[in-house]
Amino acid sequence: MNISAGHSFILFLGAGFFPINILPALRRVPEIVTLFCATANPTEVLVAETENGRGILGVVDGAKPLGVEGEEDIAWRKGFLRTIGYKL
Repeated sequence: MNISAGHSFILFLGAGFFPINILPALRRVPEIVTLFCATANPTEVLVAETENGRGILGVVDGAKPLGVEGEEDIAWRKGFLRTIGYKL
């Protein structure tokens, strides 16, 4: 109700479900024109209102980066993505 923009939906996933696992299925739905984000980060939805109604302009996803990945961070990230089946 806070967004109140027509022709939009938000999909919330429960614990243990990762957005990256369902993106291919969502992209195959012809009625879905734009995916603004798929994240586990906190988000804010940017909404505009005109005399014709309300619409979503975009999504703010997460915070500023805390730093640059080092070799150990890259290895952890790739291992995690393999664990959840995103990367071979």
